[in-house]
Amino acid sequence: MNETETSAAAEEPIPDIPTRIRTGLSAGFWTSVKIIKVSVPLYVAVTLLKETPFIDLLGKVFAPVMGIFGLPGETAFAFVAAFLLNMYAAIAVMVPLNLTPFQVTQCGLMMGIAHNLVVEGGVLSTTGARGGVLTLCRLVIACAAGLLLRGLWGLWEIAAAWAMSPPGLS
Repeated sequence: MNETETSAAAEEPIPDIPTRIRTGLSAGFWTSVKIIKVSVPLYVAVTLLKETPFIDLLGKVFAPVMGIFGLPGETAFAFVAAFLLNMYAAIAVMVPLNLTPFQVTQCGLMMGIAHNLVVEGGVLSTTGARGGVLTLCRLVIACAAGLLLRGLWGLWEIAAAWAMSPPGLS
């Protein structure tokens, strides 16, 4: 920014509180509409697909890969939604799957690291960074974090079982 832009921005009056509230509510409303337009159809689609053999069949196909992370095969759909769309879409897919607390935590960790890959990879490329390489790095780090969490969760379960066993019995 040059000095004229800076001084022009400094001289611009701050809107009054009702204007700020109105602007914030309007922006929040339109953001909610965008999220709902993606989330509700995905939620309905997955809920309907759960009643067909289709989701079970695809779940069995992805079960070996997802099982590495302690997840059922059906969660692959949530990962596709997170990778290609956003976290809200992934949540809409995850809700009807009735996941355990560990599985939700595992998905949240991995998707939090690697989400919206197409858009963010494109943005990174426009900055001069190597978008493809950074996208691959995010996927690798998400997998490493998922494996680490699964290992830690297993240790926690062993420690909890050991702590709950009565003394002197084995």
